[in-house]
Amino acid sequence: QVQLVETGGGLLQAGGTLRLSCAASGRFFSSNTMGWYRQPPGKERELVAAITSCGSTNYADAVKRRFTISRDNAKNTVYLQMNTLKNGDTDVYYCRGGIHWGQGTQVTVSS
Repeated sequence: QVQLVETGGGLLQAGGTLRLSCAASGRFFSSNTMGWYRQPPGKERELVAAITSCGSTNYADAVKRRFTISRDNAKNTVYLQMNTLKNGDTDVYYCRGGIHWGQGTQVTVSS
């Protein structure tokens, strides 16, 4: 059974830095694209950043040059380094691997 567990969310001021982690159980991790998503109120869940099994990355325009996604296949963990956080980054952040989703971790940015 595959499980994804996100940690690292919290409350911080605009301009701050946060790192999210997503630890995966199961054997699927190293061969799958992993992604971070968020779901603004009243909107569809949207991609924030993704990283393939080979390490190629892509980002939503809103987070380019501020967020960095990375992975450690030895630890079955994917990270999202979030710099220069803005109020608009406030959301629940979800980790996704294939068809599997984590439960989400709340990030709240105050001005």
